[in-house]
Amino acid sequence: MGLNDQVEVPRPVKFILNWGRKYSLWVFNFGLACCAIEFIATSAARHDFIRLGVIPFAHGPRQADLLIVAGTLTDKMAPAIKRLYDQMPEPKYVISFGSCSNCGGPYWDSYSVTKGVDQIIPVDIYVPGCPPRPEALLEGIIKLQEMIQGESLKDRYAAQAARQPIVVGGGDPTRHPRNDPM
Repeated sequence: MGLNDQVEVPRPVKFILNWGRKYSLWVFNFGLACCAIEFIATSAARHDFIRLGVIPFAHGPRQADLLIVAGTLTDKMAPAIKRLYDQMPEPKYVISFGSCSNCGGPYWDSYSVTKGVDQIIPVDIYVPGCPPRPEALLEGIIKLQEMIQGESLKDRYAAQAARQPIVVGGGDPTRHPRNDPM
């Protein structure tokens, strides 16, 4: 954390800093299951995320801004993802990609499946689907870039626990499908 995290910077400086962060997202992929294959499809020419300033693969967590968790997170892998998240520099963002990483998916009732990545690390964007389409991930990244463009780093760190995640395609991230009455 630096000086711009502690004081309010002038609007033009904030615009330039956020513009630079918005268009230089280094992605650290944590692919765990079939959703990881859909994530690999995003490197095809048809989707071309690099045109949005998203560099597909960081060499490690210390170079990454964005962690994309794709697939079923088990209780055995949860400490590893927490350790990788802690190694990422601030400001860092997380996209939960697919039903299994959002809430456990069809395996939510298993004894070894974590009931969502948000049980371990804070999530900024939820991309639903089983498996979600690459276009949905593209929409999630665009929503993340819009969030980055309008944020103040001082406010981000002051209210880190009170962040409200974004769900691609709408929806309420606090409502869980298992708890809804039929």
